[in-house]
Amino acid sequence: MNPRETVANDLLRSAARLSRWASRLAAFDVSYAQARLLALLDELGPARVSALAEADHCSQPTMSTALQRLESQGWAGRVPDPADARASLLSLTPAGRDTLEEIRRARAAVLSPTLASLDESEVAQLRAAVAALDDLLLRAARTDTHH
Repeated sequence: MNPRETVANDLLRSAARLSRWASRLAAFDVSYAQARLLALLDELGPARVSALAEADHCSQPTMSTALQRLESQGWAGRVPDPADARASLLSLTPAGRDTLEEIRRARAAVLSPTLASLDESEVAQLRAAVAALDDLLLRAARTDTHH
């Protein structure tokens, strides 16, 4: 592996481990799969089932079933797709947005004690790292040929 591939691998592994750790220890009454799907709906905005399935690397029937569970909870809703009246777009409802925010608060609360132990220099390093990650995601979105 070249140095950039190593950094890419390390970055992805660390981000995934941090996310899994926070989710595992956080106190919320939503399955991990539902929490991930709420976050995906928030990220993609109103989207077709096929686009959500592609983004989640699952089949359309699997995604449809997962979305039906969110809809039954009142966390997702459908509207006709303005580009094709035969299709629908799914998005978060206000209740879904509130649930996602509760999940995010619970996950952040898990990390808060560790963050509280950091000095200002370490907090500044993390802020810079978050800014760099956000920039990396913007660059990746511009070069993404799938969407």
